[in-house]
Amino acid sequence: MKILDLAGASQSTISFVTGQGHRLYSEDFMLQLEECFGHGDFYENQADPVNADAFLQATLDFPAGDFDGALVWDMLEYLGPRLLGRVVARLHSMLRPGASLLALFHAEERKQPPPSFSCRIQDRRTILMTPRSALHPIQFFNNRNLEKLFQHFHSVKFFLTRDALREVIVKR
Repeated sequence: MKILDLAGASQSTISFVTGQGHRLYSEDFMLQLEECFGHGDFYENQADPVNADAFLQATLDFPAGDFDGALVWDMLEYLGPRLLGRVVARLHSMLRPGASLLALFHAEERKQPPPSFSCRIQDRRTILMTPRSALHPIQFFNNRNLEKLFQHFHSVKFFLTRDALREVIVKR
């Protein structure tokens, strides 16, 4: 299978995925977010169509149906509504029918925003999450928001972790 990892290249993730016989393509989504929108107001800059087009071109410029899976991690929480819709539509297009997407969302709204994480697959049972940047999620997603966000996909399943994260597995 051909898998897209939006957390950037990590030797442990590469070793795990390729050790399973799959191909892995890595893109540092958070770094591109900061480069494209980090000058001035990060959240307002995402509404600029020119910046959004440049961001999509730099991060998700793959042919339709190119991937069997995507590791999106917590990246979608840092996107404004317009850009979020475009990114999810692009992911939908890039995934083959029957492909899976894994995304993480904070399960509870907090007064103090949670940090962004860099996620790496350590082994079959462990994902290593380390704080990454000073950016904070733009919005909180409940189950209904997530169902609406992924409405064009075939199925959406939610799993609550002991770390107050909602693991979402989406099938195209």
